[in-house]
Amino acid sequence: MNERRLEVADVFRQHEQEFLKHWGHTLSAQQLRAFRDICACRTAALGAHIEECDGCSRQIIAYDSCRNRHCPKCQTTARDKWLAARSAELLPVPYCHVVFTLPQELSALALQNPRIVYSILFRAVSETLLTIAADPRLLGAHIGFLAVLHTWNQKILSHPHLHCVIPAGGLSPDRSRWIRCRQRFFLPVKVLRKKFRGKFLAFLAAAFRKRKLRFSGSLAHLANPTAFDRLLLQLKSKTWVVFAKRPFGGPEHVIQYLARYTHRVAIANGRLLEMRDGQVVFRWRDSADGNQQKLMTLDAVEFIRRFLLHVLPSGFVKIRHFGFLANRNRREALILCHSFLPTPLNGGTTYLTERQQRAAERKCPFCKTGTLHIIGRAPAGVIIGTDTAAATDTS
Repeated sequence: MNERRLEVADVFRQHEQEFLKHWGHTLSAQQLRAFRDICACRTAALGAHIEECDGCSRQIIAYDSCRNRHCPKCQTTARDKWLAARSAELLPVPYCHVVFTLPQELSALALQNPRIVYSILFRAVSETLLTIAADPRLLGAHIGFLAVLHTWNQKILSHPHLHCVIPAGGLSPDRSRWIRCRQRFFLPVKVLRKKFRGKFLAFLAAAFRKRKLRFSGSLAHLANPTAFDRLLLQLKSKTWVVFAKRPFGGPEHVIQYLARYTHRVAIANGRLLEMRDGQVVFRWRDSADGNQQKLMTLDAVEFIRRFLLHVLPSGFVKIRHFGFLANRNRREALILCHSFLPTPLNGGTTYLTERQQRAAERKCPFCKTGTLHIIGRAPAGVIIGTDTAAATDTS
């Protein structure tokens, strides 16, 4: 049997008291809840259910999941359910991937004002894309897209950015036809950068004037209007980062592409290598060195602190839809789009149906042919045992 792999939860549990002693007083209610949930996930603390194989009759204890959206172990099922719903919305056209990144100077401000700054980021990006795409000199179309918020970099430090996945084209202004974008690029990056920078800074300045922003610690001086205006001028002189890939494959590729971005957390369990002597070793990708894979070692308490930086405010929506994919008119707009596009939707729906069927039928790890069925439950806090090994909960 393979040795059990290190998980984020292992670091949390082993160094819980040490971390709370150093940083517990600084945690928000959402951060503390995420910390507790990850520690308890798939342990007796949350209860369990007993599964029995309909082939060999062996029984397995499956401890329940915490289902916290920041837990590395609880994202697979949530992702598959979300992708199943989105598969029906995919269009038979190429798709584009555009990433909008905030300058490093705004990272600390975002950590102190996550709900405000991340909301401004969504608004600035959406208005930038919709405005530029509507320009008849560039595309002249009403587009639709989804945007996914990530707040981290490979070192688990603050690095807010939005991943936008966009059908390569849009509806004409009179909604009478589908307008395709150019094959080599979607929209000019230089124009997107300038518009994004201008809109974000305008919205940020408005939030400051309305006293919606708070400043503490090293940012306390920014409460002074002169200092804040100086920051805005500094940011206005910078070239902001907008990255756009060339249009890639159609629906059969988009589902797999989205799966890499939509339900990620600050660091996946698969990147962890070792925990020893109070330190955690994990892999990271150095984009400044040709995306070379490297190793980083962090003190366990610092590792936990960095992870919790990326816990979002309660109720904050990290995946949003805009344009003709916005919730209020998505169904009607998609019907109209399909009426202009010759190829029917397929690919993504088939992929997800097969995947869901495999997930729904949990095969017995012992006989490999039977299917597991739930036959009973155990309440939280009760440790139960059978003559079989405990299994991972897939719920």
